[in-house]
Amino acid sequence: MKTLKIGPQEFEWGARTYLMGILNITPDSFSGDGLYHPEHGAAQTDALAQARGFVSSGATILDVGGESTRPGAQPVSADEELGRVLPVVRALAAEFPTIVISIDTHKAIVAEEALNAGAHLVNDVWGLRADPAVAGVIAAHNAPVVLMHNRSKPSDARLQEQLGGRYVGVEYGNLVEDVKAELTESVQRARDAGIPNEHIILDPGIGFGKTVEQNLELLNRLDEIRALGFPVLLGPSRKSFIGYTLNLPPDQRVEGTTAAVAVGIARGADVVRVHDVETMARVARMTDAIVRRNP
Repeated sequence: MKTLKIGPQEFEWGARTYLMGILNITPDSFSGDGLYHPEHGAAQTDALAQARGFVSSGATILDVGGESTRPGAQPVSADEELGRVLPVVRALAAEFPTIVISIDTHKAIVAEEALNAGAHLVNDVWGLRADPAVAGVIAAHNAPVVLMHNRSKPSDARLQEQLGGRYVGVEYGNLVEDVKAELTESVQRARDAGIPNEHIILDPGIGFGKTVEQNLELLNRLDEIRALGFPVLLGPSRKSFIGYTLNLPPDQRVEGTTAAVAVGIARGADVVRVHDVETMARVARMTDAIVRRNP
């Protein structure tokens, strides 16, 4: 089995499923769990409290993001993003020396400052395509990177009050082959910058520039992404493809997320990025016992 040391942790791909807990340092998260409140700004106290729960429930990675990626969200400046995430990254690094801290950003300056502040991993939802400089920052720090597939366009986003945003009318010639090809382009960008293969994790980008039906198909065919030879991170948690399938708002999508996580693990996911860590840790452990024979 391939292994990767990320910060203080050794990851043995294929042996078990790893949990990444989501810390949204934003005021406008689609899932309603944003920890940044403009009236008082700092989110360290709330983030630390949430992180403690995640770690005690089995999370090995804490993913810190300061810019919402929900359909229709407004971008924020690098300065604003830094102001949100850096205090949290520093606080997490001080309290959790054995836990991997991930910075969810596509901006080179945010990645640089977060890695300097104690982050170990960069989670780029644009697969190194939004900011050409970010790949060099990651390589210089010898950090691993999550490369996500993303075809999000504001013009394709549709919002519905109860169910939130989704993408419609997104066309692919061949869904899985197109996703594989575009992920391979991101891998080449990483290699060209000096990031070694063993530092690359792929994310198919569930919910990013894909219709409900395309998300369901891609999730069910995740093994074809895993066949590219890289570990795979899956992030289906509370997303709108679940909401529109079950006609439920974000705070009622735990069962749908459970089904997506279980199927994703069965299809080869190595890491699952989730909001409900305690519940999904149990789902992962049970699914591992079935598909990996590793209770």
